[in-house]
Amino acid sequence: MKLRPYQCEAVQSVYDHLRSRDDNPCVVIPTGGGKTPVIATICSDAVNLWGGRVVILAHVRELLEQAADKLRAIAPDVPLGIYSAGLKRKDLGYAVTIAGIQSIYQRACDLGPVDLVIVDEAHLIPPDGEGMYRQFIAEARVVNPHVRVIGLTATPYRMKTGTICSPDNILNEVCFEIGVRELIVQGYLAPLRTKAGSAKADTSDLHIRGGEFVAGEVEDLMDTDALVDAACAEIVEQTGDRSSVLIFCAGVRHGEHVARVLRERHGVECGFVCGETPAKERDELIARFRAGGEDGLRFLANVNVLTTGFDATNVDCVAMLRPTLSPGLYYQMVGRGFRPHPGKADCLVLDFGGNVLRHGPVDAIRVRTPDSGDGEAPAKECPQCAALIHAAYAACPECGHEFPDPDTQKHAATASGEGILSDQVSRWEERVSEVTYHIHRKRDDPTGEAPPTMRVEYRCGFNTYHREWVCIEHSEYARRKAEAWWRARSNEPVPETVEDAVDMAEMGALAETLRITVEKKAGEKWERVVDHELGDVPPRLESEEGLPALAPSTRTTTNDWDVPDDEIPF
Repeated sequence: MKLRPYQCEAVQSVYDHLRSRDDNPCVVIPTGGGKTPVIATICSDAVNLWGGRVVILAHVRELLEQAADKLRAIAPDVPLGIYSAGLKRKDLGYAVTIAGIQSIYQRACDLGPVDLVIVDEAHLIPPDGEGMYRQFIAEARVVNPHVRVIGLTATPYRMKTGTICSPDNILNEVCFEIGVRELIVQGYLAPLRTKAGSAKADTSDLHIRGGEFVAGEVEDLMDTDALVDAACAEIVEQTGDRSSVLIFCAGVRHGEHVARVLRERHGVECGFVCGETPAKERDELIARFRAGGEDGLRFLANVNVLTTGFDATNVDCVAMLRPTLSPGLYYQMVGRGFRPHPGKADCLVLDFGGNVLRHGPVDAIRVRTPDSGDGEAPAKECPQCAALIHAAYAACPECGHEFPDPDTQKHAATASGEGILSDQVSRWEERVSEVTYHIHRKRDDPTGEAPPTMRVEYRCGFNTYHREWVCIEHSEYARRKAEAWWRARSNEPVPETVEDAVDMAEMGALAETLRITVEKKAGEKWERVVDHELGDVPPRLESEEGLPALAPSTRTTTNDWDVPDDEIPF
């Protein structure tokens, strides 16, 4: 096997680092860019050129098998052992040992002295504490205090602590890095096209635990009939020319729901795999998905299974039906479509979880650290075609829509298109990408007697919001206007309280708002939403027992207009 030029450069960078420094290097190569041949080459050189011993650590069976296959191809003469409970092997005494970290982390001394520890998916090494990787490395250093560690990853950061390389960490510096865009240009990765799904969920009420959305709440949020039906319809519509569609779901119930809707309503077979799927069944489904063709499986949904280590080069569409705060998980999901394949022009990414806008494009992911603040992700959504693109584009590469000049926007306070006379009115129409509903209480009400209103927020494009207030609990004209607003959108009786109205809206009782007309009078501070283009009115919510399960409400009530939103190199 001949290495690609950048893989040769990566190997040489590792050797240069080990010769010239006393600490541990990290190599960053995108998913699909071929980390395993780099690992195999380093192992072959370590054994054949320098008489060293190596252990390769990985956390999933697929990565262990890939490493073994590549090492056999590159260096068939290297004695190779495997230590993995999942692969039913406990080999000791080999020049190279490929080991599952869960099986080997308390057995470093059993391996005897090793010179190199190579960690695949090195972003899993914790920055502190007594995790499995740290425990193994600490014991390996007892046997050989001069052991060196080499990390390889596509994502050199962790969700809460940022970059994995620092003077105090196991890995200290990135010695080589190549990006997604470079490999696409060089023809080693498939181009990507990204679109925002029109069916979205509001994640603002989700709790966060350990830096990620609470899993149960995410599933409850995403697993509603309205969202699943709309997302499945859009997936089928957008993938008519796609051969292999990989779907990431929020939970087992949600995944089964998605597979069922695709089968029953759209007549397409969709497999589903999760951690509980029997190994034989999972392997059969994956084999059919990889095979493609008439007897293959075109759609495959999964929950937390087909990310790291899963390799199906034919994937030409990735649909993310789950939001995540983890830039690593986001990257791993999208990365399933990176690999080129005969006949594959590009990979379409359908984002129903707001992940691209949250984290930025995969070649420019924003990694939040405790002191990084909450700046905007370097991505924006085209208001005309819903393509998700880098914020630097002046015109959408998909449809040609021209974005306003940022400098013009900065000076909008002093030079606007607003009428110069007090009676002049500016009106414009905007496409709505998301609608959320909130309880709103009046700020300047010392008695607390003013009735609350339902604040409806329309997100238009990337980060433009317009709002209107529906006076459900008011009387006379305000109430009659609220009733008319509700009846135009719902078959449900008009609720009596704002809280009931918001709950019903979140359950899917209201028609989708497609576009709004906004009006602003010269001299007035606020614009008003004066007209709406609505989708179909949804059917009745059948019964209380049949309602979709909802996460406990964490909705907050706001009171103002702002929304908190070395020769031997070792």
